[in-house]
Amino acid sequence: MADYKINTLVVGAFATALAAISATPASAQEFTEAQKKIQAEHTALVKSGKVEPCFGTALKGQNDCYAGAGTTCAGTSTTDYQGNAFRLVTKGTCTTISTPNGPGSLTPKA
Repeated sequence: MADYKINTLVVGAFATALAAISATPASAQEFTEAQKKIQAEHTALVKSGKVEPCFGTALKGQNDCYAGAGTTCAGTSTTDYQGNAFRLVTKGTCTTISTPNGPGSLTPKA
């Protein structure tokens, strides 16, 4: 009986720890130096006005940045055409890009 109680406590503690880790928003996670560099490069490109983030157009693992809570940055999208992941495209072309889920979007898709 004592082993059952210990096992229950261990499983409960593990589940609690796992939930806390998975609930950490991307903004609170630590980025590697390489990820920080990529993020800075992408920010500079967008600020240049030559490109814009186009949501819902990236293939799995090929997004440029932002793929929602629990992810870090580039290359973290888990599905093709994920609505909250983007790739950078030439300014003015995003909404003309056709995907199986509709056109690209300048804002995250649900």
